[in-house]
Amino acid sequence: MDLYEYQAKELFSKHGVPVGPQRVVASPTDAVVAARILGLPVVIKAQVKTGGRGKAGGVKLAGSTDDVTTHAEAILGLDIKGHIVGKVLVTPASEIAEEYYVSFLLDRANRTFLALASAEGGVEIEDNADTLARIPIDAVEGVDLVKAREIAAAAGLPEATAPVIVQLWKAFVAEEATLVEVNPLVADPRGEIIALDGKVTLDDNASFRHPGHADLVDTAAEDPFEAAAKAKGLNYVKLDGQVGIIGNGAGLVMSTLDVVAYAGEAFGGVKPANFLDIGGGASAEVMANGLEIILSDPDVRSVFVNVFGGITACDAVANGIVQALQFLGKVDKPIVVRLDGNNAEEGRRILAEAALPSVVQIETMDAAAEQAAKLAGV
Repeated sequence: MDLYEYQAKELFSKHGVPVGPQRVVASPTDAVVAARILGLPVVIKAQVKTGGRGKAGGVKLAGSTDDVTTHAEAILGLDIKGHIVGKVLVTPASEIAEEYYVSFLLDRANRTFLALASAEGGVEIEDNADTLARIPIDAVEGVDLVKAREIAAAAGLPEATAPVIVQLWKAFVAEEATLVEVNPLVADPRGEIIALDGKVTLDDNASFRHPGHADLVDTAAEDPFEAAAKAKGLNYVKLDGQVGIIGNGAGLVMSTLDVVAYAGEAFGGVKPANFLDIGGGASAEVMANGLEIILSDPDVRSVFVNVFGGITACDAVANGIVQALQFLGKVDKPIVVRLDGNNAEEGRRILAEAALPSVVQIETMDAAAEQAAKLAGV
């Protein structure tokens, strides 16, 4: 789960990383109130979960209350890389002597943690990638003051940043994040080190150990289908196509997306509408829940259920399809089913005997994908 800047900085503050005062508002009027409380001049910052806000006009300096109103009106509702701004952060303008970049992340390729740091912060780090120092972090040893000084020295940062780097690591570990990033981490004219921005990605797999993380979810911005699927424990991602996809196992589902996209080229550019992995041991109830989510999506014109029976037996999948359609009642969207593997013949028999008018069974993956794409392209 990605956090907004204001949430990231609240988390940083909780773990001793110095951040400035801030207020989050959703209207120009409230922005003016916040600016008066914090004291002018202030910076108005769009709260979106993407980079490039400054270039898109989402960060503005306001020296008067009129400026605050003008900038807040311009930023609220702004589209930044497909993200619509619903809130702005109001924070006092800071005197900046130097800007740095510091982050910790999970380096999946090398199965370790990695510190990234640069003496040239304040811009998109891709623009200064050649200045980045990359320091592997031992998961057991972590980052103490000695290691933090090593990171600072490698990047050419002043030693005064080392204590802040230690606290940033503590936040990374304590919250079980996969990324914490400060850009910029600044030194003011008095030598004080402050995190002026923050980016955090939390590991959803660890959320059961952090009940408070649920409060960080932006339900207003969350896709309603993804939210409904999450509530049912489904591994679902909404896409922009027309063929609903259900499979068991991430690899099979990814392959199914590719096959459907390829087949869809012949039918007006039809694409997959979602990623939905029911997992290796899914029950009939899980299949029913998955179908309910996908069939409720108005963008979906057809559904492709692609299952290779292993732990998930095909007869359980077939029963799940039958139960789902009995629960949902009349379904006006065709469902193409391909069953193979464990108990495939029994699964096909169950579907055949149920004689569901919306269900079409096809034995091969390619032929089933073509049929699903054709039905969605009609």
